Amino acid sequence: MIGVMKNKTLATWLTWLGGPLGLHRFYLYGPRDVLAWGLPIPTALGMWGVTRVQSYGLDDVLSWWLFPIFGFSMAACCLNAIVYGLMTTAQWNAHFNPNAQEDDASGNTSWLTIWGVIIALILGATVLISSIVYSFQRYFEVQIQEAHRISIGE
Repeated sequence: MIGVMKNKTLATWLTWLGGPLGLHRFYLYGPRDVLAWGLPIPTALGMWGVTRVQSYGLDDVLSWWLFPIFGFSMAACCLNAIVYGLMTTAQWNAHFNPNAQEDDASGNTSWLTIWGVIIALILGATVLISSIVYSFQRYFEVQIQEAHRISIGE
């Protein structure tokens, strides 16, 4: 991908839309990027947690650990999309288009870029808060059950 201009708007949308699968990393860094190949692993583990919740219900302990992994991975990708979208044209081109001029159009911010940042902010915040709430809720429910079990002498 040497010599190919990287578009900031496309990278922003790929990051929040397909980030958990590493699509933005493949676009920006190419097929040799180790993180691009590694990102689908936590995504698959998180989706396995989702299927475990659907199959075994909320009492499945393994799903308590797996389910939030997808949320945290998605939230991290959304944060990355926000960072990409808010880079100045000069910063973008210096980092991803080093052979281009500082004010090259591929690093420009358009309304499509701004909408990508807004969606990433809303989605990322929602997914992150939901993952944290789910984790703490399950933890405290188990603690209450254990306290109840101990108090009645089982």
